Amino acid sequence: MAKILFVVSGADHWTLADGTAHPTGFWAEEAVAPYRAFTDAGHEVVVATPGGVVPTVDRGSLAPDVNGGQEGADAMAAGLEAFEELRRPVALEDVDPDAYDAVYYPGGHGPMEDLAVDPVSGRLLARVLASGKPLGVVCHGPAALLATTGPDGRSVFAGYRLTGFTNAEETQVGFADKAKWLLQDRLVALGADFQEGEPWAPFVITDRNLITGQNPASSVPLAAEMLNRLG
Repeated sequence: MAKILFVVSGADHWTLADGTAHPTGFWAEEAVAPYRAFTDAGHEVVVATPGGVVPTVDRGSLAPDVNGGQEGADAMAAGLEAFEELRRPVALEDVDPDAYDAVYYPGGHGPMEDLAVDPVSGRLLARVLASGKPLGVVCHGPAALLATTGPDGRSVFAGYRLTGFTNAEETQVGFADKAKWLLQDRLVALGADFQEGEPWAPFVITDRNLITGQNPASSVPLAAEMLNRLG
């Protein structure tokens, strides 16, 4: 049995370019689907958030239109209710990454607000990357990579092939012209080799121990790849 750390945003809003606070948090599917995959395989999941706050789900991620209808929305809500660890997170500041066999970052717009500028998360990411343990990051979760710098002042993720929520997808959900910055642009500026698949289709990139997914639909194949790595 492996012990897997979920690092989840503690933000309940995303500050837009005009200063307004857009309600958000983590995206349900990106937390629930991998949690189910990992626990069904017999692994233990621990949730950590900045300050140990109970994370907020983006209510939009529970809507029928993003879950294939009302039946899917009901199933997602039930999956979220069963994810008890979300209601008792540990403080990210207290986490020893060496105590875990893998680390996973779900998305939602929340990470754009807090994890993108969280030095504790940045140091954890650098340690896990260097350890060779599976590191899974999906959708807007790669915003957390922006908080990483190495001894030379460059990100430890510079040169890595990876993906994340694309400019095209952000445009399609109506936020590209409202955001202070776009994730794809920042990851390119970080020095990453950003790979882009079709909008909304599952797309996973693996480079060494880093496994990234483009969007919510990528969370299931990303979890499967992490399980393969865990044996």
